[in-house]
This record gives sequence, C-alpha cells and structure tokens, in this order.
Amino acid sequence: MKMRAKVLAAAATLLMLYQPQAGAQASYPSKPIRIIVPVAPGGGADITVRAVAQKLTEVWGQQVIIDNRAGAGGIVGLEIGAHSAPDGYTLVQTSIGPLAVNPALHRNLPYNSLKDFDPVTRAVSALNVLVVHPSVPVQTVKELIAYAKANPGKLSFGSSGAGRADHLAGELFNRMAGVRMQHVPYKGGAPAMIDLVSGQIQVIFATVSTAITHMKAGRIRTIALTSEARSDLLPGVPTVAEAGVPGFAVENWYGFSFPAGTPKAIVALHHREINRILALPDVKERLYGLGIVPFPTKMPEDFGAYVRSEMKKYAELIKAAGITAD
Repeated sequence: MKMRAKVLAAAATLLMLYQPQAGAQASYPSKPIRIIVPVAPGGGADITVRAVAQKLTEVWGQQVIIDNRAGAGGIVGLEIGAHSAPDGYTLVQTSIGPLAVNPALHRNLPYNSLKDFDPVTRAVSALNVLVVHPSVPVQTVKELIAYAKANPGKLSFGSSGAGRADHLAGELFNRMAGVRMQHVPYKGGAPAMIDLVSGQIQVIFATVSTAITHMKAGRIRTIALTSEARSDLLPGVPTVAEAGVPGFAVENWYGFSFPAGTPKAIVALHHREINRILALPDVKERLYGLGIVPFPTKMPEDFGAYVRSEMKKYAELIKAAGITAD
C-alpha cells in the first residue's frame, strides 16, 4: 500500500508540473512577437515581413513588432537574432545574402547559418532588375557594357549591403562583362535607391519592390532582369543573360527562421501560419504588384535543405569569381 501511495503521489506531482507547461503552450502567443529584419525599412525584405506581420497580428491578437537592424550586409541583424532567446518570441527574417552568401565572404561571422537558426520557411522570391540613373546614356545591357569600358571608374553600383543578392549581382556582372563598376554598400535597398534617384550612384541591381515606383515615374531607367527567365510582371524586359551576358543569373529570396532551440511546435505553427498568409489573395496581390512572388517551402526542413544548397552554390561561385566583401 505504501509503495502504491508513493507512485500515486509521484504521478500527481508530475501532473502538476505538466499542466502549467501545457497551458502555456496552448495560450501561445501570450505576448508580442518581435521579427528582426536585417535591412532598413522600405525594401523588398521589409515589405514582405510587414505583410506577414500584419496578418499574424490579426490572427493571434498579439502585436507583431518589426525590429529593423540594418548594417554590415545583414550581419548585425542576424547576430542579434542568433543570440536571442529561443522561446518563440523572436523571429528572424533571413535571406540569400546574410544566410547563404555571407559564410563564403566572411571568415569570422558572429553566427553560423546552419547551427544558430531553426528554419521556418522560405517565403518569397523577389525579382531583381538592373536599373540606371537617366544621366547614364545607355538603353541596353550591351550599351552599358560599352559605356563602362569606355569610362573606367566612372560608374558606381549601389547595393543593400555587402554580400546581399544585389551586391553579388553587381560583382558577377563586373566579372562576366569584363567591366569594373565600383561597389557602394548601403544599409538596405531603400537608401541605395534614394542615392540612385539623386544621381549619387549610377547603377543598382535592385529588387522590383524597391524600384517599381521610380521606374513608373521615369526617375530611373530599366535595363534588364537578373533572373534566369523573363517575368510576366515586367513584360518586355529582357534578362541580363539574353541581353548581352550569357549565363548570368542571380535569384533573390527571403525567408523566416528562429534562433536554434526554439520549440518545434512553435516552429511548425509559424510555418503553417506564414504559408497560409502567403496564399491569401490580398497578400499575393500586394506582393505581386511589387515583383515579389510567394514561394514557400512545404516543410521547415525543406527550407534548411534549400539554404544548404544555396550556400554550396554561392561558395563555389564566389571562389571562382574572386568576389570579396568590402
């Protein structure tokens, strides 16, 4: 009888310990969620996150706060995210540059792209477009190449930060076209676009979301897309590859990750909700209009595998091209 009593007492204790945990999980989220965005407000990455955050706030009744932490090609934001508590209340916007390209550009990153993050989902693919300031007397890729060769050192191309997709696109263009445009890194695509419009720099391989308003207003000139194929979103605009640099292609993407060690149930919940949001007609319409196409992965593990493949791809490419971070 004594043994039976001890067993029952132990079981009761375990039940008491378990119930608060179960209740806490059932009430998630019970406070605001922060999403760290490693670029300045206004660019494609920021716009995508805000579209998702608005819907999450509506669904869960808890504020989803956007925390822009720009700097060093995304390193500043991802370092903060990697070292945040893995409690499900800090989500990190991750993308091609900080997550897949930076490991090949920087020897001593303050984070490990594979070990320090739990993947949630690849969210979208963002079109990038080669645009120039109207003062540059070119209309096509071939004319841009000829002008750059005839005017060495005269052209500068801006990017949203060292190691990001637009930086990589510019450096690849330099190498494959045999030109030398000077790289000028910014803390996001929006500040770079401001300087392009004002004429401080002459070229950007910008996201369509950052460039579209200025393209429509005629403040910048559209030359070509950086993707492998043309897009229905910009009919009539050729790719860089078909317009003069065969084999050129740089694809851009944004996703979401948690600090490593975040409960799997919370990771799965965010994966399910973000993917559902990206399929909503009003969200798709908003993103399509900015050249951003929802492209989520079926499972969190699929995003992890995709990141590994992108890291391998760009490590080989960066080594072959001799690209270095500024």
